[in-house]
Amino acid sequence: MTGGETAANRAGTKGVPREQREQQILDIATAEFGDRGYANASLADIASAAGVSKPLIYTYFGSRDGLHAACVRRAGDGLVSAVAAAQGVPGASGRALATLSGIFTALDGRTQNWRVIYDQTLPRPSAAFDHARGYQEALNGMGASGVDEVLDAAGVSAPEDHSLLLAWWFSIVSTTISWWREHPGYTPEQMTEHCLRVFTAIRQPSP
Repeated sequence: MTGGETAANRAGTKGVPREQREQQILDIATAEFGDRGYANASLADIASAAGVSKPLIYTYFGSRDGLHAACVRRAGDGLVSAVAAAQGVPGASGRALATLSGIFTALDGRTQNWRVIYDQTLPRPSAAFDHARGYQEALNGMGASGVDEVLDAAGVSAPEDHSLLLAWWFSIVSTTISWWREHPGYTPEQMTEHCLRVFTAIRQPSP
């Protein structure tokens, strides 16, 4: 070893390269933070499930907050990129469906990522809350733009209606992700098809 290099810098435990080991730890930590929330997540449980020591986690991420921040950053970057890519689809309905499709693709096998970003147990004020809030604002801002377009097309301008529809949209997305978490056998494409069928059925006029 040279230049102060250590075994932890070269590879994780059991000969696993550090980059791969970090991703494994992030997978487990995201599940822990997503399932139990920031306030109740256990670093000891994360280390045990990952098959590593707590000191190794500190070596990689600096602290419990550093590990949490890495989970939020990975989850948030993927979600924001997916939703941003959907904004180029023309038409409010097409964009809404593309947004859901992008979210499902970003969350495929990792529905806890949504819960990590929208974690109600984050202390306020705190750096952890501020970090997650940045991604929340980016996602909510794109959702608000879509709501504006829907209401503008219908000639609706009341701020209260905008606020209500935005709340509905967020609730629909969150509830659908929760449903998917409980029914994990569906692909992102199948989830998009489910949503399209349901939306179409709701919009059908009564006979």
